[in-house]
Amino acid sequence: MLRTMPSISPPDHRVPATGRILDFLDAVARASALESVWELHCAAMASFGFDRLIYGYTRFGTKQSLGRFEDALFLTNHDGAYIEGFLRSKMFLSSPVLRWGRSHEGACSWGRFRRNPEALLPEERRVVAFNASMQVVAGYSISFPEPDSRTFGMISLTGRDGLTQDDVDGIWDEHGREIEAMNNMVNLKIRSLPHVTARGVLSGRQLEVLEWVGQGKSNQDIAQILGVSVATVEKHLRLTRDRLGVETTAQALLKASFMNQIFRL
Repeated sequence: MLRTMPSISPPDHRVPATGRILDFLDAVARASALESVWELHCAAMASFGFDRLIYGYTRFGTKQSLGRFEDALFLTNHDGAYIEGFLRSKMFLSSPVLRWGRSHEGACSWGRFRRNPEALLPEERRVVAFNASMQVVAGYSISFPEPDSRTFGMISLTGRDGLTQDDVDGIWDEHGREIEAMNNMVNLKIRSLPHVTARGVLSGRQLEVLEWVGQGKSNQDIAQILGVSVATVEKHLRLTRDRLGVETTAQALLKASFMNQIFRL
């Protein structure tokens, strides 16, 4: 699912002191909702000079692709025009930053691509031109360390209007270690919280039935526990599979688990 937050821009470039960074990490660790984490992060990154963010994460990719768009989570505070042109049109799939991130971990200055435009593919040059037309011209991206080939996460931090790439590189030279650590913390926190993709939300009854399946109960057992017919249980499971875009109940259980939607209470 694509979620947006208002852009939070400070009036001047104010870098958090160490104590404020520790306060931020503590607040993120204690947050219980994805929206709270994202709001904290947008404000913290804006204080460094990065006032527009795009975060993307999937557990359903492969070595060859990122998987289906509707299975990924996207968070951003960019404006609607940029979201429509870059994300919803899937232009991001042709981004040189994404190509870099698929084979690297850590932080990448966007200056890498501007200094060597002849190394870009034609479709990547079109992405760079689009970004320039939307004043997305200076920034850094972070590709997160992953435990397996199916998981991929990345965040792009755009410098506020008026900052050049040299300005942003200077900020990173001084504070990049703190910024990267804060982003890594937020990435891990987001992944630990329930989230909803474009496929939508499972109903309370669907989640309840799926949780009983996860506890090893048969359809007959679940029907008796809930006081409904076996046919009703089977209907809930069929609708759950349809909603999650899978063929088997075992796949549905795994996907719901990846999204932290079951066994939350």
